[in-house]
Amino acid sequence: PAPPHRPRSMAAPGRDGDLRRTFPAFPPRPSGGTGFAETWWGNAWVAALEEGALDAKRLARGRGYAEQGNVDAITVTPGLVLAYVQGSRPRPYRVQVRLRTLDDADWERFLDSAADRPGHIAALLDKEMPQALAEGGVRLLPGPGDLEPQCSCPDRGHPCKHAAALCYQTARLLDADPFVLLLLRGRGERDLLDALSRLSATRAARAAQDQGPAQLPGVRASDALAPRVLPPLPAPLPPPPHPEQPPAYPAAPGGPDPFALDQLATDAAARAHALLGTGRDPVGELTLWQDAVRLAAARPGSGLTVGTRALYASLASAAGRTPSELARAVAAWRQGGLEGLAVLEEPWDPPAGRFDRARPLLLAADLPAFRPWHNHLTHPRGHVQLRLGRDGLWYAYESEPGHDDWWPRGTPDLDPVGALTGLGSAGEF
Repeated sequence: PAPPHRPRSMAAPGRDGDLRRTFPAFPPRPSGGTGFAETWWGNAWVAALEEGALDAKRLARGRGYAEQGNVDAITVTPGLVLAYVQGSRPRPYRVQVRLRTLDDADWERFLDSAADRPGHIAALLDKEMPQALAEGGVRLLPGPGDLEPQCSCPDRGHPCKHAAALCYQTARLLDADPFVLLLLRGRGERDLLDALSRLSATRAARAAQDQGPAQLPGVRASDALAPRVLPPLPAPLPPPPHPEQPPAYPAAPGGPDPFALDQLATDAAARAHALLGTGRDPVGELTLWQDAVRLAAARPGSGLTVGTRALYASLASAAGRTPSELARAVAAWRQGGLEGLAVLEEPWDPPAGRFDRARPLLLAADLPAFRPWHNHLTHPRGHVQLRLGRDGLWYAYESEPGHDDWWPRGTPDLDPVGALTGLGSAGEF
């Protein structure tokens, strides 16, 4: 028999921009469990759906559709979530959920609240939604009755099971990226970050202007030119307790990324402070590649945002490497600093002693015989590896079995068995 007819999807990734984002369909997931979402803001979205629903049975059916992967690609624009949902009939239903967008006054209050605490901006870039920001003067999350579902099916329930399925999957989108909620409320990620950058720069400039220049004492020319014995120079001032915060850099079309400039300025201030206090700059001894890895590893957060991807591409290109090589090197740096990077890239032949004693220790812990190669010990299944650093620590690595694609994992340890802690259950070894 011919496959059931599916209408052309409303999803059009080619038309996406700052105010339109299309997300691929979620795969099926195991049913059951207490909560559908994983974050507090995702669960708040689900609570708004469930507390405003009129029929618990329709909600249960909708949740089942979501868990079975019946929701097609999801398109999000200001005030609207749109997708096709496969029901019991061959032809999927066109479903949309509307949410009121914020007006200009609401956005102005929201931007003021976000700019008051720089930690809020850092949390958003790290794909976190601060509760104080979401529930402050402007409520970002919907309440019961705020979601307005519409569906092409004949069911007039509020919501029908197809609309409920789309709402549940939208909670998973919010889990992964809280900027989806801000887009629903009317502002795209790039536009929002640019507005926050401009507001921070304006505040900094206004504060500097309000202070005004200090009045300098005058000296008569005859006094300045008269011969005199100068007193000895005063003792040098003590170094400041910590580096100062650099000024905010506004974004401009075609200009450099203000967040990358801020990171470089902060790094330069920290290096200058260390040089002033100790007389040496350890970063000055690094190679171009090592310094690129250090800068990328200092970027806050673990997710790849638009700005992070651009930073990785720029640093990798300057060092003659690829962004994927840089990402692996960043993981090694975060695992063990400069020594962790050396363990990733420089095999060496350790002398007899600690390396030779490692295999009996692993066997005594009921682990199989690891295969030695230079400073590496590899599990027979090829999915776990230990590497001995020149600092005497063991560094754990993981790979898909048989792929030889090793990534740093865990925390270095003097004990090879201890370095494997947290990598998996005993059965996996």
